[in-house]
Amino acid sequence: MLDADGRYLKLARVEWDAIFRRDDPVGWLVDRLGRVDRLGRVAPLGAVAGEPLPPIGSQEVWAAGVTYYRSRSARMEESGQAGDFYDRVYSAPRPELFFKASPHRVAGDGQEVRIRRDAHWNVPEPELAVCVSSSGRIFGYTIGNDMSSRDLEGENPLYLPQAKIYDRCCGLGPCVLLQDAPLSPSTEIEMEIVRDGSTVFAGSTPLERMKRTPEELVEYLFRDNSFPSGCFLLTGTGIVPPSQFTLRPGDAIRITIEPIGTLHNKVMAR
Repeated sequence: MLDADGRYLKLARVEWDAIFRRDDPVGWLVDRLGRVDRLGRVAPLGAVAGEPLPPIGSQEVWAAGVTYYRSRSARMEESGQAGDFYDRVYSAPRPELFFKASPHRVAGDGQEVRIRRDAHWNVPEPELAVCVSSSGRIFGYTIGNDMSSRDLEGENPLYLPQAKIYDRCCGLGPCVLLQDAPLSPSTEIEMEIVRDGSTVFAGSTPLERMKRTPEELVEYLFRDNSFPSGCFLLTGTGIVPPSQFTLRPGDAIRITIEPIGTLHNKVMAR
């Protein structure tokens, strides 16, 4: 855990999965660690030792799509005649939810993410990720990088799993912000992509532009679904680079959500 000055407080013997298995993860950590501010940032033991580990144990990572109008427009643009599906899901009561990554497919802060070898139009999708306990309680927040192959998804909506799920397809970190209350709607998600030392794309969006609340998305996710070790849910993106943009090996991706911090990922060489 980090104190108000950003210094690490040791998690001595606290298992990462144990946090997610509690009905009140924040209260449980406070009891274990003594007098700790109920708004703190938690990272795995490896991060305390200086290793860039993602803040994940046995948790699955799921994601929501088309939760911002900008995402709806981008999906319709890339999908041609099939774009009507995205317009309909944006307005429907039921959200789009899909499996994103198992732990071994997740990259942490400072680690490399990948783009598919058989795709030609690849982008990062910066997203607020909610940390959900096994009982379905949102107890914290982190930053997600939902790597996506837009040409595959645009070719056919049934290719979504291939466009979204592959090795190092997800960035997560740099830590978990423990907070019982929702983040302010004015909270900004910011992304910058740097290539050869120059910014080639930058964008931002406030959380208030999200059509669905994290609580609504989690409620649907937990319908007839169980998560014994809790889960992460990426809540969708409202920042989409222009259609002519695609990631290249070596690009640096920086996603910032204050007060969580900044997630840094670099695109791996093919």
